[in-house]
Amino acid sequence: MDELKPTPPNSSPLTPITFLERAATIYADCPSIVYNNTTHNWSQTHSRCLKVASSIASFGIQRNHVVSVVAPNIPAMYELHFAVPMAGAVLNTINLRLDARTISVLLRHSESKLLFVDCQSKSLILEALSLFPPEFHRPVLVLIEDEEFPIPKTDEFITTYEELVERGDSGFNWIRPKSEFDPIAMNYTSGTTSAPKGVVHSHRGIFVVSLDSLIEWAVPKQPVYLWTLPMFHANGWSYPWGMAAVGGTNICLRKFDAGIIYDSINKHGVTHICAAPVVLNMLSNSPDSKPLKHPVYIMTAGSPPPAAVLFRTESLGFVVHHGYGLTETGGLVISCTWKNHWNKFPANERARLKSRQGVRTLGMAKVDVVDPESGVSVKRDGSTLGEIVLKGACVMLGYFKDPEGTSKCMKDDGWFYTGDVAVMHPDGYLEIKDRSKDVIISGGENLSSVEVESVLYTHLAINEAAVVARPDEFWGETPCAFVSLNGKHKASEKDIIEFCRAKLPHYMVPKTVIIKQELPKTSTGKIQKFVLRDIAKSMGKSNSSKKMSRM
Repeated sequence: MDELKPTPPNSSPLTPITFLERAATIYADCPSIVYNNTTHNWSQTHSRCLKVASSIASFGIQRNHVVSVVAPNIPAMYELHFAVPMAGAVLNTINLRLDARTISVLLRHSESKLLFVDCQSKSLILEALSLFPPEFHRPVLVLIEDEEFPIPKTDEFITTYEELVERGDSGFNWIRPKSEFDPIAMNYTSGTTSAPKGVVHSHRGIFVVSLDSLIEWAVPKQPVYLWTLPMFHANGWSYPWGMAAVGGTNICLRKFDAGIIYDSINKHGVTHICAAPVVLNMLSNSPDSKPLKHPVYIMTAGSPPPAAVLFRTESLGFVVHHGYGLTETGGLVISCTWKNHWNKFPANERARLKSRQGVRTLGMAKVDVVDPESGVSVKRDGSTLGEIVLKGACVMLGYFKDPEGTSKCMKDDGWFYTGDVAVMHPDGYLEIKDRSKDVIISGGENLSSVEVESVLYTHLAINEAAVVARPDEFWGETPCAFVSLNGKHKASEKDIIEFCRAKLPHYMVPKTVIIKQELPKTSTGKIQKFVLRDIAKSMGKSNSSKKMSRM
C-alpha cells in the first residue's frame, strides 16, 4: 500500500468555485438571483462571474492579492464571492456599517489592491481613503451602481461594476488554486482599530464548510433562500457558495425589516433563511407576524437564542435549526442535531433543548469543552464550565500578519481555542454559557449572563435583554440587566427583579435593572455588551447588603 500516493487524477485542489460551474450545467435556466425587478439564471450568473473575473485580472490583480467589497446583499456582492477567487485573488468583504476611520485601518492592514464600492457607501469610502497616509498605496475603485439610487460615478472610480461585466470575457480560463490550502477569503472579526484580526480561509476550508452546512441543515436542491444575514458577516456563513451547490434561488435584499421579510416569504415562496436570534425576536414580536402559509426553515446562530424566543418563532410556523460557528471557522461547525423522539416532548422542553448549541457537524474532526489551563475535558454534567475547542478542515489558516495572535488560539496541543465558555451535557451536547470575558464572578461564584438572560426573555414584557457585570462593594461583581420592553405589557425595574428572584438562585438575580428603549447592537444584530459594560462601570459600585442570602 505504501507505493500508492497522491497523483494528479486524485488530488485536484478542492475549491467551492466548482459549485458554480456545476450549477451552470444542471440549473442553467433556473433562477439564481432575484433583486427588485431583476432576475438572473445560473447560466447568466456563471457568465457574469467569469466576465468580472477577467476584468479584475486585467487590472493586474495577481494570486493572493486582496480585493475588497463594501456592499449590502445585492447581486454584485453575491457574484464577487466567485469572481474574485476566479481571478486568483482573496475576497475581503468589509462591514459597510463601520465608520470611515475603521474602514481606513482595515483597507491599509489588508493591503487591498482593488475595492468595489456600493453607491450608497461612496461618500463613506472616499472619507476612509482620505485618511490614508500620503505615501500609502490606495486601492483602485469600482462603483457598484443601482437604478434605485442614481448616484453618479466620479473621477475617483475608474469604472462601474456593470461596465466590467460588459467588457469581460465569458470564456475566461479562471485561475484555479495551486493548492487547496491557498487563501480564498479574509474577514475581519470586529471593528477594532487597535489590532485588526484578519481571518484567512482556504479553498479547502470553505469547500468543506459549505457542503457541511448544507448537509447538517438538510437543505434540498433548489431552495428559495432569503438573504437577511449580511454576506459581509463571515461570508454569509458560506451560503453564497452553498446555494450554488444546490442550485438555489438567492433573494437579495438591500435592507429589511419584519414586514419586508414576511412580504418576501409570500411573494417568492421563500423556504430558507439564516438569521441571528435578534431577527427571530423581531419576527415573533412584529405587528406583521401571523401564521405562515408554508414552513420556512431558519438557521440561527451568532449568540445563544433564548428558549422563549425559539418557542414564539416556531409557533408562527418557522422551523428553527440552531448552530454555532465563528468567523474563524467560516460557517457553522456545531449544530443542535435534532432527535426524532424529542418531538414527543412539550413545546417548552423542545425549545430548551433546541437552544443548546449541540454536537460537531460531519466536517469537523473533533469538538470538546476543556479546562483552558490544563486542556483536560470538563465533566459531562451540564454545569462545569470550560472553553470550547475545535479541530477540523474549516478552521482558519490563521490571522493575517499576526503570528502571535494565531499561536495564542491555535495551540501546540492541536486545538483551536474559541474563547467561548460552555458546559457539556451528559448526552454529549454542549451549551454555550458565555464568552470568557462575559462571565460574572460574584462572591466567588461564576455565573452565566446567558442563563440570566434566558430567564429574562420569558418575561412577557421584555423584548431584549443583556446582562453584564457591575462592580459591587461587597460581592466584587453583581449582575446588571439591561432590557427593552415590547410595549405589549408593562413592567418596572422592581417587577423584573422579583420575577428573576422567583426563578433563579439569589446570587444570579440582577441587583440592577436598566430599562432602555433599545439596546445597542453590532451591524450583525449582536447586542454590544462592551457598551453596556462601560455604562455599568460608570454607574459606580453597587452597595449590596453583606447579609444578602447567597442561596
